Amino acid sequence: MTAPLVYLIAGEPSGDLLAARLMVALRDLSDGDIHFAGIGGEAMREQGVESLFPQADLAVMGLAEVVPRIPLILRRLNQTLADIRHRQPAVVVTIDSWGFTGRVAKRLKAEGSSIPRVHYVAPMVWAWKEKRVHQLAERVDLLLCLLPQEPAYFTKVGLRAVHVGHAVLEGGAGGGDAAAFRSRHGIPSGVPLLCVLPGSRRSETSRLLPIFAETVAKIAAVHPGLQVVVPTVDTVADEVTRAVWPVPTHVVRGTRERYDAFAASRAALAASGTVALELAIAGVPMAIGYRVNRLTGVIVRRLLKIRYACLLNLLVDRLVVPEFLQDNCRADRLAVAVSRLMEDGEARQTQLEGATEALTRLGLGGDSPSRRAAREILSLIKERARK
Repeated sequence: MTAPLVYLIAGEPSGDLLAARLMVALRDLSDGDIHFAGIGGEAMREQGVESLFPQADLAVMGLAEVVPRIPLILRRLNQTLADIRHRQPAVVVTIDSWGFTGRVAKRLKAEGSSIPRVHYVAPMVWAWKEKRVHQLAERVDLLLCLLPQEPAYFTKVGLRAVHVGHAVLEGGAGGGDAAAFRSRHGIPSGVPLLCVLPGSRRSETSRLLPIFAETVAKIAAVHPGLQVVVPTVDTVADEVTRAVWPVPTHVVRGTRERYDAFAASRAALAASGTVALELAIAGVPMAIGYRVNRLTGVIVRRLLKIRYACLLNLLVDRLVVPEFLQDNCRADRLAVAVSRLMEDGEARQTQLEGATEALTRLGLGGDSPSRRAAREILSLIKERARK
């Protein structure tokens, strides 16, 4: 029997990491008798997949940011569909980025494709856009959910939905080597190090880099000798490297450098996203800053039904990680919050305790989320083969 081909589509770096971990689990559970193709970034490339086109073409967020790129995105959509038709994989696994991946699933369904469609990472229907429950039920055969409360939203409309857990829990974010990182980059042990993460999309870095650089300058005035480490990814590496920082700065790439940087850092300043979970696992207190286009911000505020942007805060339903969003995302406010976290005091200890509580609720210490997801996908492939 020919080894099955799994076609993976990850539209942004966080999905790329999920896909790479899923690939490892699928290989392990199938004894290596499996092949991969699709669209992704650095992590998937490390696992042997050359992306059909640059992931950066899809890594965009916000209405005003997406509109100018619609022609490119439509070309990439048609290119993706043509590649799937040509390869005829055993399953198509779309990962997050529902704006693009949902269209892939819709077109495949409309074409009458018999290839099973799996979506990994449920859209946040509990936060906004409840109609997406019906969209997913119409377009995919299996939904793999990260959070324990999510399957109920989808099973009630007849979609097979399974909670597998959040793969960030198994990513090794807490296993960094602080001493090795400081030694490699010539950072003395007593020098305060701040980890800065301005996002993985150009639409994020273009707005956050200037604010974060100004924030660093203000923090440096309170913490003499401050140095900065900026872990980055393919999609924004050039822009981040070109940025001008007011203190000695180390721009690093790759998973090992990223996690070693976490271990070596006293605190972090980060864009809102999955990175907050990684930092929490690494025991790094953080402040979150985020800005989108003003029009996008107005629309989002009207649609959102949740109190917080950071998942850690959502999990415990209180403000554990300080959030500075839109007009509140200002260097003076960010600098005060981060400076407090760099010091041994109540703010730092309270956040570390709250983050541990949130991670426990997310499933830290349980079975591997990627292996759970892989088992569900392999089961679906076998079901199709029997038909």
